[in-house]
Amino acid sequence: MSNAQKLAGKVALVTGGTTGIGFASAQEFAAQGAVVYITGRRQAELETAVAKLRVGGATAYGIRGDVAKLEDLDRIYAEIEQRSGHLDVLFANAGGGDMMALQDVTEEHFDGIFNSNVKGTLFTVQKALRLLKDGSSVILTASTTSVQGTENFSVYSASKAAVRNFARNWLLDLKPRNIRVNAVSPGPVHTPGLAGLVPEEHQSGLLNHLASLVPIGRLGQPSEVAKAVTFLASDDSSFINGIELFVDGGIAQI
Repeated sequence: MSNAQKLAGKVALVTGGTTGIGFASAQEFAAQGAVVYITGRRQAELETAVAKLRVGGATAYGIRGDVAKLEDLDRIYAEIEQRSGHLDVLFANAGGGDMMALQDVTEEHFDGIFNSNVKGTLFTVQKALRLLKDGSSVILTASTTSVQGTENFSVYSASKAAVRNFARNWLLDLKPRNIRVNAVSPGPVHTPGLAGLVPEEHQSGLLNHLASLVPIGRLGQPSEVAKAVTFLASDDSSFINGIELFVDGGIAQI
């Protein structure tokens, strides 16, 4: 095994790991020597993602589940405990949301986003605590929307601001165990989730518009966020705790 592998011998879980940033991060974790578990809600996508991870010789497993359902989380962690016994890295990435104007927001819209992004993140981390080794790394997926206003995106933005604040508070709760908690906040990244915010006929227009707002002049790629997540997962970031790491091409900095 190469000494250059930053996560050699580590066991890592990526929730929402079948596509986009989650899958790219699982790939990078595997490339850096970790045993990788991913979760997803759809079995076919899960099996496809695991097969892709294993092509490169990675040790990877998929567990179907919805992080908003506590019984699913219990089952996910029971399987990880049975197979690997512990976790060293948790990337609480699962979540999502869609756009809706304030006057149109429904209880269903609010509950769907907050159950996935806030409740799901909370209990993903809480229920992992018994498996996380002292000195582990926890990474949460926030968003540039945690600090920027976006038209018709208030519920999602509020949910990501909550996730960012989880990191600030949990590092204090977990101080006795030396578990680091950081948030990564992607800007516009070319993922199915970003394109899916609008109907297909408007997707290219949305992506081009977002790219024009980024100082670097383009959308980010999932692999670029994955490298930042891997940095936070590894000992390279051993003195970094509670931060919000923007991987955004500068969009939230201007």
